[in-house]
Amino acid sequence: MKMRYFALCLTALFLSTTAAVAQDVRPGWAVYQTKHSFKSMVGKLRSAIKDAKMLNVTRASASAGARGRKITIPGNMIVGVYRNDYAVRMLEASIDAGIEAPIRFYLTENEDKTTRLAYRTPSSVFAPYMDEGGDKLKELAAELDGVFDQIAKAAIK
Repeated sequence: MKMRYFALCLTALFLSTTAAVAQDVRPGWAVYQTKHSFKSMVGKLRSAIKDAKMLNVTRASASAGARGRKITIPGNMIVGVYRNDYAVRMLEASIDAGIEAPIRFYLTENEDKTTRLAYRTPSSVFAPYMDEGGDKLKELAAELDGVFDQIAKAAIK
């Protein structure tokens, strides 16, 4: 009986801790804390994008810009990912949704030199345009949710 009570208490503690962590994540975001260095994650993300047959359309790095000014800040990079066939389908569904492409991954270096990979899910990115885009945009967003999930999971391995 005492063992069962103890197990229930541990389970409740675990669930409450998990719920607290989940509340810290922004709605519509996927966030992964990795064990990899920033430099390694940049390469891993690049490879995962290529393996998913997507394109690295844009790239911006505050840390690279700061380094050019002789200022050191933790690694920080935004990587825009998309592909033209997705762009055409998106625009057929909603012209205004076009402002959201490419969809971005965000790499940030942690204090312990590991890296956080985050992105807004395509369904979240396109949510404001669903009334206009209808089923075509919903289907596209769901398909892209899978593609971005695949890229993220491959990159963090």
